[in-house]
Amino acid sequence: MLEAWKRLLLCSRSAGGGTEAFSLTVLVMPPPMDSTPALTSSEASSQVASGDGIVAHHLPAVVHPTDRSVYPSDYIRLFAPHVKEAIAGSAAPVAAVVFDFFATTLLDVAHDLAVPAYVYFTSAAATLAFMLRSPALFDEESAACWLREKQGAVDVPGMPPVPVTSMPSPEQNDYAWFVYYGRRFTEARGIVVNTAAELEPGVLASIADGRCTPGAPPVYPIGPVLSQKPPRTATDRSPAPPHECVRWLDGQPPASVVFLCFGSMGWMDARQARESFLWVLRGPPPAAGTSLYPTPTDADLGDLLPNGFLERTKGTGLVWPTWAPQSEILAHASVGGFVTHSGWNSVLESLWHGVPMAPWPLYAEQPLNAFELVACMGVAVELRVRDSFVEAAELERAVRSLMGGSEEGRKTREKAMETKAACRRAVEKGGSSYAAAQEVVQDIVQSYGSRQR
Repeated sequence: MLEAWKRLLLCSRSAGGGTEAFSLTVLVMPPPMDSTPALTSSEASSQVASGDGIVAHHLPAVVHPTDRSVYPSDYIRLFAPHVKEAIAGSAAPVAAVVFDFFATTLLDVAHDLAVPAYVYFTSAAATLAFMLRSPALFDEESAACWLREKQGAVDVPGMPPVPVTSMPSPEQNDYAWFVYYGRRFTEARGIVVNTAAELEPGVLASIADGRCTPGAPPVYPIGPVLSQKPPRTATDRSPAPPHECVRWLDGQPPASVVFLCFGSMGWMDARQARESFLWVLRGPPPAAGTSLYPTPTDADLGDLLPNGFLERTKGTGLVWPTWAPQSEILAHASVGGFVTHSGWNSVLESLWHGVPMAPWPLYAEQPLNAFELVACMGVAVELRVRDSFVEAAELERAVRSLMGGSEEGRKTREKAMETKAACRRAVEKGGSSYAAAQEVVQDIVQSYGSRQR
């Protein structure tokens, strides 16, 4: 998210007022984990502050339930008094507040203080369109029941009819929150979304035209917003040594490697692992603990993989049991395809580097992202997933299509490269995302100026 703030700050330089009149303060909340000590103010500041007009304000910890079923927005709601105090007590005048979409429970704080509020939406515009549409589709009681029937299709304006099986799973999501977000988003002055106009023209037009919900605020697509390490150069005096995964890729032919990775919360059990290449393979989260949001463990490859698997694949594949530098891997010339959980940040990283995908959604809005990648963008081949499980034969079929000489694979690879170029043009000066970032900054500055008159 910090990258988005940096982009807005840079664009403020050409929106009037100058950087000396426009700065960003990021409110830092302690993580909702009993096992993780809260960051000190100095630690938070060192992680957030860029030295270029961005500062951190560390909020006090709050008492929260240890029940893992607590939804993020419920946790964030507990910070309302601290957020209100931080805004009201700011030494500098506050022109606007930008909330992460999970923090829409705090919109009342901005309303009480008469400060314009914007929402930063970190997922796809297609998911935003569905959330805006959801209050008209469902009431809070019927949404999950209707979707559990898994029949028919859902009308997401700007997209082809979306099969119910490609919607977020009712078993894994509280649809009352989708309805809540859809209603409250309309209270914002604007919605900043991490996408580009070229990626999702249909759904962005449907939101602007009021087909998702009447009176939707303006949407500003400023993406792809990605945290990118600058490439290593020959002039670097002491460059960090490349990650072991990257060193392994250096020895592979161009576009020859399929990369499998399932995000920071994706994991597999032995049953799935034995069905199925640089493969980042994580193990299940601990069975016990008080963390509200359990994360995968480093994998015990001996338990997850079939006997002799690593020996048989030595030299042709690499299984990595912990964190891996995904963006660096996707940027590598030897990577020709990406089997992904379809988290939006991973999708954008893949598109930024022109890598075609085979989507394997696991939770949240990922099934909808996967549908959009195949049916709307054409940058992925379909991978048939049943209850998050993929059979070995189906994975082989999709990978062969993605990497081989089939017409489907060729078109997908070409489209991925076209999308790479479009993403990079969008964020350049004069591009669509650059212009959208300028527009939202201009709106903030003009709104603030009108309130001072």
